[in-house]
Amino acid sequence: MSPSLSTLTPSMALVHHPRRILPGIALLVLLSLPALGMAETAAGTDFVFTADERGNTVSRVDLSAGTVMKVAVGVAPHNIQIGADGRRLLVVGAPADAAHGEGHGHAGGSGRLLIMDPLALEEAATEIEVGDHPAHVVTDQEGRRAFVTNAGDDTLSVVDLQAGIVVATVPTGDYPHGLRLSPNGQHLLVANVQDGTVSLIDAHTLGEVSRIAVGSAPVQVAFLPDGSRAYVSLRDDDAVAVIDMTSLKVIDRIPVGDAPIQLYVTPDGTKIFVANQGTDTKPSDEVSVIAVTSGSAIATVTVGMGAHGVAISTDGTMAFVTNSNDGSMSTIDTETHQVLATHAVGFGPNGVTYLKQ
Repeated sequence: MSPSLSTLTPSMALVHHPRRILPGIALLVLLSLPALGMAETAAGTDFVFTADERGNTVSRVDLSAGTVMKVAVGVAPHNIQIGADGRRLLVVGAPADAAHGEGHGHAGGSGRLLIMDPLALEEAATEIEVGDHPAHVVTDQEGRRAFVTNAGDDTLSVVDLQAGIVVATVPTGDYPHGLRLSPNGQHLLVANVQDGTVSLIDAHTLGEVSRIAVGSAPVQVAFLPDGSRAYVSLRDDDAVAVIDMTSLKVIDRIPVGDAPIQLYVTPDGTKIFVANQGTDTKPSDEVSVIAVTSGSAIATVTVGMGAHGVAISTDGTMAFVTNSNDGSMSTIDTETHQVLATHAVGFGPNGVTYLKQ
């Protein structure tokens, strides 16, 4: 019998094939049986997925049923993203036995991209070897290619998701971390944590168009829906930089809470939710809400300790924040700024993503 992903030894997990199918991902917790298969999943169901880095698991929260499913994976997953076509769940991380690295703090070592079925997490995943110390992943607008930042070797891996292979490796700035695709699908904006810049990369030619100085320790980026501005969380400046995407210059800096990590713009472009993680010795439980029109924080929402990842529902009514120190995920009403619910997930949740089925 083939070993399950959760039982692979380090030597077995660190294979050097560019692509393989991982049989038998271990199902740790199953509270909602009807939510498992695609055929059994009711239309209109809201799912939230978290990358539980310190627990080496992925959690799926069924918001309608209020239940959580958790599966073990063979990486320490730092981030997670639903592909643009909604059919693939992409997970990036280093091998589960690797030590946590320098910089932003996620696991080091030769990285992996896992491709999973979001509605059948217990089924076999495809594993693709990417670069060193992988951090974030996004797809193109068609969901055909994935882009993975590799913080350890200052590169971006471009992955053909159908073929399951890396088709290009692109140089970036120092320690690339968060990234997003522009609304028109033409460019990628990559936050380079250790050199205080963001790289603007042509998503088709894969050439770097510009490198923009933004501030200390940029972690993640977000675009307005019309693409006119981009926002960058500056962990060591306790601020968000605002970039005019025509001039490619920073035009404002917005003070937020302690050590902002991820941020997300609402679909209508009116608000930005910023997770302030704080430090190892003094974690923060705050989410700053920025009004785009005023360019200032208008509210602070108290969630769990170590607020880290942020995602927003497609209808813009709910924001989801992972609390890395609490092992939980908070759901926030984006209008009232009240916490609607908090769900226990895996240990050390970081990235978060949303799917409306």
